[in-house]
Amino acid sequence: MAEDLNIGLLLFIPYRALENRVFAELAAAGHDDITTAQAKLLQRVNDNGSRLSELAEAAQVTKQTAGYLVDQLESAGYVERTPDPTDARARLVRLTERARALRPIGDGAIAKIEAEWTAHLGKRRIDQLRDTLTRLREITDPYMEH
Repeated sequence: MAEDLNIGLLLFIPYRALENRVFAELAAAGHDDITTAQAKLLQRVNDNGSRLSELAEAAQVTKQTAGYLVDQLESAGYVERTPDPTDARARLVRLTERARALRPIGDGAIAKIEAEWTAHLGKRRIDQLRDTLTRLREITDPYMEH
């Protein structure tokens, strides 16, 4: 049956399982108010802040959708809007301490999942998978810095 599934789906299924477990860990830590759409945007906010148009492009949503999601994240205390020091007309979306607290929770969940996957597949196969996916990223990730 697995041979009937295309590679995209075979990549998506474990990603979805990982994402669900990360969200469960976040919820268990008291952050049950983030949707997947909000998280998709939140994880693209640069350390020094991001403009709304940059977030919309990176998250592959319209500027209006990005604005709506940022409004929600701001109301929940995960981001703040501040003036852009390089352009007085522009505003930056910045992470708050509440948002920064999510990273260690998510990183810990991912580390557990990767350890389980390594136990299941073996270190050699996981290393090969990581190398293969890293190489595939070179031709599939438009945001990768070359």
